[in-house]
Amino acid sequence: MSMRAWLAALLMAYACLADPAMAEQTLSTHAAIIDLRTAEAVPDGWDSQTPPADGWTNVTLRDSWDSRWPHHDGVVWYRLHWQQTDANAPVGLLLDYACLADEVWVNGSLVHRDSSLVEPLSRSSTAPQRILLDRRTLHAGDNTLLVRVSGLAAYQPGLGTVSVGTPEVIEAIYQQKMFVRVNIQLINFAMEAVLGLLFLMFWLLRRNESIFGWYALSSLFGCVNAWNFVPSNPLPFASTDAWESMIVACYTALTVTFCVFLLRFCEQRWRRTETVLLLAAASALLMALLAPHVMGPWRNLWELPTAALSYVAVLIFLWHAVRTPRADLRVMAACLLIPLVVSLIDLLVYLQIIPGTNSELQALTSPLTLIGMSFTVAWRFSAAMRRAENFNVELQQEVDVATSRLSDTLSREHMLALANTRIGERLNLVRDLHDGFGGSLLGAISALEDPRCQQEPAQVVAVLKELRDDLRLVIDTTTHEQDTNLGSQIAPLRHRWSQRLEAADIDSRWSVEGVEHLNLGAARALELLRFLQEALTNVLKHSRASLVQIRIHCEDDKLSVDVHDNGQGFLPNASGTQGAGLPSLRARVTRLGAALCVTSPPGSGTHLSFIAPLDPTI
Repeated sequence: MSMRAWLAALLMAYACLADPAMAEQTLSTHAAIIDLRTAEAVPDGWDSQTPPADGWTNVTLRDSWDSRWPHHDGVVWYRLHWQQTDANAPVGLLLDYACLADEVWVNGSLVHRDSSLVEPLSRSSTAPQRILLDRRTLHAGDNTLLVRVSGLAAYQPGLGTVSVGTPEVIEAIYQQKMFVRVNIQLINFAMEAVLGLLFLMFWLLRRNESIFGWYALSSLFGCVNAWNFVPSNPLPFASTDAWESMIVACYTALTVTFCVFLLRFCEQRWRRTETVLLLAAASALLMALLAPHVMGPWRNLWELPTAALSYVAVLIFLWHAVRTPRADLRVMAACLLIPLVVSLIDLLVYLQIIPGTNSELQALTSPLTLIGMSFTVAWRFSAAMRRAENFNVELQQEVDVATSRLSDTLSREHMLALANTRIGERLNLVRDLHDGFGGSLLGAISALEDPRCQQEPAQVVAVLKELRDDLRLVIDTTTHEQDTNLGSQIAPLRHRWSQRLEAADIDSRWSVEGVEHLNLGAARALELLRFLQEALTNVLKHSRASLVQIRIHCEDDKLSVDVHDNGQGFLPNASGTQGAGLPSLRARVTRLGAALCVTSPPGSGTHLSFIAPLDPTI
């Protein structure tokens, strides 16, 4: 249904409800419909299957038998007549109201029966009933309609008007009544549920805004109250008393939570009043669970004081809104004023002071009320957000100033820390040059100067090459400060040793991954490069290998290094292999924070590996 059609149906329904005479006149202009407003009625027991022969009383529809036969719980038969000129044309029946359950007979034929005519009774009063009659059921001339109504005296049992007409006209009236009495209630239920859950989430996120929580509670209790007009049976409750008592208890809880919401919305805290009201709501819910057969029939003892409480609360709120120049309060007051008047009319209908069907006018105004109240609560939330945003702007300005000052301070501290780190790295390199390269250089000079030791030229050249390689490593790790990543430091070593190994007919395969942006620091990088250099030197001098694989990978804050050749291998613990090479490799790996793993079965090559953490503090 489009928005325009929805509004047209709403206005038509409201006009018909506001002026029943107008509705009857409009319908009476169609020759194809008549309204049956008089009937005969007779009471009977629950097990009645056929109407009594005597005792019939003339009644006017809509009829409520509790005033005529007080305390009568059971069955009342209603008998109606109409004249049918053409028995071959299909005819539609529309029962406006039957409380609580009914079955319908036309000329002795059963045409409708509710699912349960004894407790738990069906709830036929929640919606109109539409019945299509064919020529097998109809008679030319007088036709008799029997309606067996099962009801309880405490819940206004009886029968409403019956309309007889063409199926098309009856269908149109049925759809109109269904829209007002069922569809709008479903809309109210959906809106109450959505708003209740929405503001419940608001309250969970902003626990200091208690109005959101109270509004959410009142909306969720309102869901149950709106659902009262939709189901056709009292399930999941076992009796009508249980259903009605729970509805009354939820109506009490709805009113109480809404009153607390209005107080909090006005920024008032009447603690004792709130405590008394909440205790009353809890008592209603507890009584509905423990004594439904008492609370249900005596529901007016709860409903009337609760209705009075809602009127007093709304009037107090209107008085406060007039005295307080707040836009949200005045919008809320305007939204409550119309439903206040309409609810008074519904109360008079409920008390049977004026004729009508309960809650029809209220159903039409409830969506407007929900929209208005949601707007005012959202407006308050928006105002709070605007205040928070203004505060955030001011706070952001102060934070920007403090951040600027802090950035300057941190920048200076960073520069100092960087300078200290560089000085520390250089001191470590100087110490390493003194202890390592310097010691090797002095040893070589002493050996060459000693006349007792005649050094072969090849030995002298080998010593000088080792000194040269070590000096190149130091230069690679210190000369270009912009080349701080490990990949740039490994590249020269890889280039030199690839050429050297190729000259010795040894194929070298390098795998370097994840080190492009890794900075180990000059000292640790030098230890790694010396380890690789010493391992490759051993491959070149001792392994007799034709292939060496070097793998350097960085992953998950760990650096893994593997050097694997296919040479002759050796026994790491054999007496002939206890030179300075292997202890030197272990010492370098230890300074990198790892442990060296050596695998070298004779004839199957040598595999050196370790996994070092990247934490520079180790």
